[in-house]
Amino acid sequence: MKILLDTHIFLWALAEPEKLDARARAMLETRANTIYVSAITVAELTIKASLGKLPLPFSPVEMIERSGFEMLDFSGNDALVLQDMPFHHRDPFDRMLIAQALAHDFHLMSRDEKFTAYACKLI
Repeated sequence: MKILLDTHIFLWALAEPEKLDARARAMLETRANTIYVSAITVAELTIKASLGKLPLPFSPVEMIERSGFEMLDFSGNDALVLQDMPFHHRDPFDRMLIAQALAHDFHLMSRDEKFTAYACKLI
């Protein structure tokens, strides 16, 4: 299974895995699954760090690589999905992650209840 992580799931996986339920942890640890972290997540983390909203004492790209996750670039085709998405969720980073999951037919791991309003395969 191909799984795209929401930003908070990526941070929990790195620093607070106890916040993930047993099912989520098992999915992240199963070698049969490919776990992706989007360039959108890197942008979100670095923007929040630059605004002083989030301490970021590490390179997100380096941590993605060290964790065995795959980096997923955000493409023009991913962005095109945004045009037809309803505005159930206003956060632009989350909307781009949802669009990316839809464009690639990936499962999306998130605890954000607003994601359930979209036709993505939510974990």
